[in-house]
This record gives sequence, structure tokens and C-alpha cells, in this order.
Amino acid sequence: MARQEEQDVYTVDEALTSLGFGKFQYLVLCYAGLGSMAEAFEIMILSFIGPVLRSEWELSPTQESLITTVIFAGMLIGCYYWGFITDNYGRRNGLLRIAIVTAVPAVLTTFCPNYIWFLALRMMVGFGVGGGYVYGSWLLEFVPSKNRGMWMIIYYAYWTIGTILEALLAMVIMPTLGWRWLLALSSIPSFAALFLYIFTVESPRYLCAKGRINDAYDILRKIAEVNKTELPPGMLVSDEVTDLNEELLSPGENKTSSFNSGFSSLLMLLSPSLRRNTLLIWVVFIGNTFSYYGIILLTSQFSSEQSRHSSVALYMNNDQSLYRNVLITSLAEIPGLLISAIMVEKGGRKFTMALMYIFCILFLLPLLMSRLHESLTTTLLFGARMLITANFDISSVYCREIYPTSVRSTGIGVASSLGRIGAMISPIIAVQLIRDSHQMAAIIFFEAVLVLSATCVLFFPIETKGRKLIDTLVD
Repeated sequence: MARQEEQDVYTVDEALTSLGFGKFQYLVLCYAGLGSMAEAFEIMILSFIGPVLRSEWELSPTQESLITTVIFAGMLIGCYYWGFITDNYGRRNGLLRIAIVTAVPAVLTTFCPNYIWFLALRMMVGFGVGGGYVYGSWLLEFVPSKNRGMWMIIYYAYWTIGTILEALLAMVIMPTLGWRWLLALSSIPSFAALFLYIFTVESPRYLCAKGRINDAYDILRKIAEVNKTELPPGMLVSDEVTDLNEELLSPGENKTSSFNSGFSSLLMLLSPSLRRNTLLIWVVFIGNTFSYYGIILLTSQFSSEQSRHSSVALYMNNDQSLYRNVLITSLAEIPGLLISAIMVEKGGRKFTMALMYIFCILFLLPLLMSRLHESLTTTLLFGARMLITANFDISSVYCREIYPTSVRSTGIGVASSLGRIGAMISPIIAVQLIRDSHQMAAIIFFEAVLVLSATCVLFFPIETKGRKLIDTLVD
């Protein structure tokens, strides 16, 4: 079908380019960042309360590890569920539900009377924070294509800020007020996201994909007023098949499909046109999540008394050392964010991810040797976390860009859900093998995962740098 004359119509992408990144987008960034901080608070708190609960409730090592496992199990379920909700009922609808399901059980955990109640409530929290990626998808759909990758990396900085603030909060609260107060105060970002929800608006790209052109136009006009800019002349229309569609889709197929159920959305991800991207992204997400949480656990294990026999052990003598240790390793993410923010637009998504994997492999390689100086081990783990953080963020940007609006949240949700499998496996490798004096085997496993992930990145068929987002998939 021939498109109408360019001067008479414009798409959401063209409107956002004309409106630019202004005050409105900064406000959206702040709210999405608040959601990311809330997720970081609720996950990083596990680093501090586990040992305390083990002592107070006389938990076994298995019971203590289950505290971490249940929140990731909740996230595994929530990641897929929230993708289905936001793709079928709207981004804004999903943001409200996520805020409620996260905030309420988070604060109720403060009053839990025993271990069973604690596990149940933390699993509900995990289910809620499993939708944390929705904040990023919502933000992405307001950002012009120019420098889109850089702005998404800036959004991921809020996660790092959250981990640092949680470590600082634990240093102050745990020795004086205890773990219940830490849980209560850590729920503040979740409640802030809930209260500020009234100021959010629906994604105009989502509205266009659903055929609600007039509603999308009203949102774009509001953006123009806030940014003090103007919309392009003409009439807003929904995006038709772009060059990116043509690269993603099989030749000769031109019938638009609409999927209204979660199962159908999953089938779309595995359709011939998207199957290759989807399977490669799943492997990369599992590898990234395994490596990210595994490196954190490696740092903890090398710092623990149980690894005293290893020459790479870093000793912790008290709780304050634990807080400082988590704080220092969290600071490693700041240079990682800076590197990714610069490289993602300069070198592109694929090249930057492959490069980060190579350097991460090199940083972990010396840990195969058992006789390393303490400061060298710290430096190597610091560098590895810096690089895997950069890779994690860029792969999340790529995943959101590669999928059409109609299944974007489902795509990133399923990938994030499967990624939690990596998080569940990482304690077996990073904790059990190190405790059993199999350090070399553990590092070899990490290296193999990183090599596999890097190989998948090289097989990604499309570079999304500077490309327009697509709204619908032609089947």
C-alpha cells in the first residue's frame, strides 16, 4: 500500500524526533529510574538480612539460601506475567499493578512473625519486582531514536544508585535499629512509585499499535506543551512496515497478525521471523544473569571465612566489612555504566557487547590460579563486575529495540524470566564449588558461559543502533 505524502502525515517516531528529548522525557526518566531503584533495594537487601536471620531464627544453610531462591522464583514467574499484562492491557496499567504488588508485601515483611511467612512475602515481592523491566520499556517508547541507547544506559544507572544507597542504608540501620527497620525503609522507593503513578501517561507508541490514534495524539501534544516544541505538520498515523520489518520478516509475507493472549504472544516470539533473535537473546540473558550474580557471589565467597584456605580469600572480620564490601563492588558498576553509555552509540550494540565479553573473560582468567595477591583478586573481580554490568545493560537495550511494540514487554519479560534460571544456578557454581576447593572448575564454568554468550551476540542478525522502533509484526 502506498504511503500518503510525507508532508501530510507523520509517525510516532517522527513526532518524537521533532519533539526532542526535553523536560517531559526527563520526568519519565526519573519515574522509570525510581522503579529501577525500588527493584535494586528489594534485591540487594538479601545480601544483608540473610546472615542476621540465620542467627536469629537458627536457620540451616539450606534455609538461608532459600531466602534468595524464593525471590528469584517469584521474579521468574513475574517477568513473563507482567510482559503479558503490559502488552495486552497497557504499559500504565502494568506500572500500577507492579507498584502495588511490590510495595505492599515489601512493607508487610517487616512484621512477619516467622520464617515461613517471610518466604511467602518475599516471593510475592519477587513476583512484583519481576516486572521492573516494564519501567525501561515504558521509558524507551518516549525516547527519540537519536542517542536512544545512551539514555537507556542512564536509566540503568538508577539501579546502581539503588544498590549503593541500600548498602549505605544497611551500614547505618542494621547495627542500630535491626533488619525489620531496614526492610521498612527499603520499601520507600516502591511506595514512592505507587504514589507518583498518578502523574504517568500511557505510551503513545503502544496506543498507536492498538489503533488508538487520537489518544496517542493527545499524549504527543502534551509532550509538545511540556517540552515547548511543536509536532510535525499533518496527521498522526500508525507506523507501517519499515526497513527493519523487512530485515526481520520472511519474504513474501504481508498479513498483519494480532495476538491477544499471552500464549499467542509467546508464539509470536518463536515465529519464523523472530525465532533466531529470540533464542539467541534467551541464551545471552541467561549467561548475563548467571555471570552478574555469580561474580557478586564470587566476591562474597573470596571474602568469607569459609574460603580462608584459598590464597585469593579476602577476609571479613565483622558486619561493617560486609557492608563496605558490597558497597565497593557496587561502585564497580559506575565505570561500567560510563563505558556502555559511550560505546553503545559509538560502536553500536553488537560490537560493544562482544568487546565487553572479551574483556570480562580476560579479567576472570587469572583467577584460575590459586596464588594471587588479595589486592589483585579485588581488582580482577571489580573489573569483571564493571564489564558484565555494561553488557547486561546493553543487551537489555538491544532486546527492547529488536521486538515490535505489540510484543516488546513480552519479549523482554520472557528473556528476563529465563535469565533468572542463570541466577538460580550461579550459587551452585560460585558458592558450592568454591567452598569445596574447586576454584579452577568454577572459573572455567564462568569462562565457558561468557564465551557462549559472546558467540550468540556475534550471530545477532541486526544492529539496532539508530534504527526506528517497529510497532507491529507482519506474519
